[in-house]
Amino acid sequence: ALRKTGINILVARNGKEAINMYNNNKNIGLILMDIQLPVLNGIDATKEIRKTDREVPIIAQTAYAMSDDRKKCLDAGCNDYIPKPIKMDILMNKLNKYLK
Repeated sequence: ALRKTGINILVARNGKEAINMYNNNKNIGLILMDIQLPVLNGIDATKEIRKTDREVPIIAQTAYAMSDDRKKCLDAGCNDYIPKPIKMDILMNKLNKYLK
């Protein structure tokens, strides 16, 4: 459904790949970061990206809807949080909020 928007989408399979992908594509406008990633989780990947970039919007996504999960994501440097299963209208509202 996101491809229909015309947004250029890059997909990383793990947290380490997400960091490398970001470092090699500085024109990325937004990161939708899954928290449960192999190799390096999304929290640690977010913290690593935040060491060099405080501006790029990062929206955490997770299947775990515990109240402290949202806080962990925001404390790690995420701008926002969306629980899985992702509802397309909520995702589109968040994308519109952060993409100019």
